[in-house]
Amino acid sequence: MRLLESSGYLCTRAGASLGVFDVLALGAHDIKAIQVKSGTKYCSALEREQLDLVRVPPNVSKEIWRFPDRCRAPLIERL
Repeated sequence: MRLLESSGYLCTRAGASLGVFDVLALGAHDIKAIQVKSGTKYCSALEREQLDLVRVPPNVSKEIWRFPDRCRAPLIERL
């Protein structure tokens, strides 16, 4: 969230990952709906299917941010 906020986004987090997305980031011209994974975790096929089923407006990007061990910058995958 710090990376996004430093880029001008207003962020909110879904506590304990109760939603499909972990972070929603609101920007001046776009919105990012982000699923976050850390360490050796990847998005499972079921999680990807759930992300694909969510319908969003054209200005919303669905993304998976993965932070491998000891990595400060995310590997970003746009769906």
